Amino acid sequence: MLSIFGKPGRGAGSAVSRRNFLRIGALGFGASAIGLADVLRAEQSAGKSHKSVINIFLGGGPPHQDMWDLKMDAPAEIRGEFRPIETRVPGIQICEVFPQLANVMDRCSILRSVVGSVGQHDAWQCQTGWPARELQFLGGRPSLGAVTVKVQGPVDPSVPAFVGLADKTSHAPWSDPGSPGFLGPAFGCFKPDGEGLADMKLSGITPGRLNDRRALLASFDQLKREVDASGLMDGVDVFTQQAFNVLTSSRLLEALDLTREDPRVIERYGSGKPFQFQYDGAPTNNEHLLLARRLVEAGVRCVTLSYGRWDSHSKNFDLVRDHGGKLDQCLSALIEDLDERGMLDDVTIVAWGEFGRTPLVNNAGGRDHWPKVSAALLAGGGMRNGQVIGATNRLGEFAESRPIHFQEVIATLYHNLGIDPNSKPIMDQAGRPQRLVEKDPIRELL
Repeated sequence: MLSIFGKPGRGAGSAVSRRNFLRIGALGFGASAIGLADVLRAEQSAGKSHKSVINIFLGGGPPHQDMWDLKMDAPAEIRGEFRPIETRVPGIQICEVFPQLANVMDRCSILRSVVGSVGQHDAWQCQTGWPARELQFLGGRPSLGAVTVKVQGPVDPSVPAFVGLADKTSHAPWSDPGSPGFLGPAFGCFKPDGEGLADMKLSGITPGRLNDRRALLASFDQLKREVDASGLMDGVDVFTQQAFNVLTSSRLLEALDLTREDPRVIERYGSGKPFQFQYDGAPTNNEHLLLARRLVEAGVRCVTLSYGRWDSHSKNFDLVRDHGGKLDQCLSALIEDLDERGMLDDVTIVAWGEFGRTPLVNNAGGRDHWPKVSAALLAGGGMRNGQVIGATNRLGEFAESRPIHFQEVIATLYHNLGIDPNSKPIMDQAGRPQRLVEKDPIRELL
């Protein structure tokens, strides 16, 4: 783990390398200080408008026909155990395990015909809209969060634009917060645990001593010669100062500190415990949704998290009762909380997984993988909510009307952030222009 003075275990008199100073300036994000300076420069030019996305990944493939698209006319071996309930929007029904979400359905939209899944057990398409194999030789396509850092930069120099809250999972792809892809590590997310959080704390270091380190950094003649050769030295002085501001601000740490939250609000979201059906996946950590609200309130543009382990090859209905009831509490609380704070129109929430599940219930009472169609729930974002878009056939096998591609969902998130998905492409490492997505935003929501 990187410490403020370099690697642990080095003597007090050891020299501090230029590389470690650069990493300190980059807040331990895996980027160089110049990379962070580029982000800060983008923030200056992008202005202060603050739209955000909270991307809730339901890792494992949630069963669409037991959540948002019940099939009461199907045979029993397909229909399953759940009954539909009415929602606040006449004509829209959802599963009985979501009574609180039913009460906020006027602020939500359900997509019942999401298509384009490649059938892989990972978060990649829910983060980028693209299959993981796309441009793999360059590092892959960048996630929405990474593009947001690249295009818009931070709202506040002391708060990262992109934060990943996902707990580490045994099946690692389910805790992928969103890769920077070919943009490189300078545009990766900040993870507020482990090394990332440790690097946020100036343990025994005062801001004055940190400024001494900044002065020493400025004294590296070789660095100056290298940067002067590219004509960037003047800008480095300004943006390196802003990078140090990240280290000396408490704003991010305060956002991550739930002891500062009203206990009644914490109770409203719940804890999601006891964690059940977790196995190799994520816990049902309700507090992550509350942290997401606090982070966007502090200035974060994109928050990603992984909620639950929905790979229900057996005991599907027990799993949905457990995970669904907990998600019902925290997701409805998030929507109402943002609305009460006047933030809901500026924050887009999406909850979805990598694919759906088989119409036929198997002999173990489970549903297996079904990449042909899945569903998603969106909320907020200033969208035309209170509607269902798309439909599957009677058995929930495929999109019967208005198929919605993963890229259309991602394009909608870009649009809501204020990023035109069809605007000027971003450049890959080979200097070639790459479009963010190849689909348009969902027209019915705009």
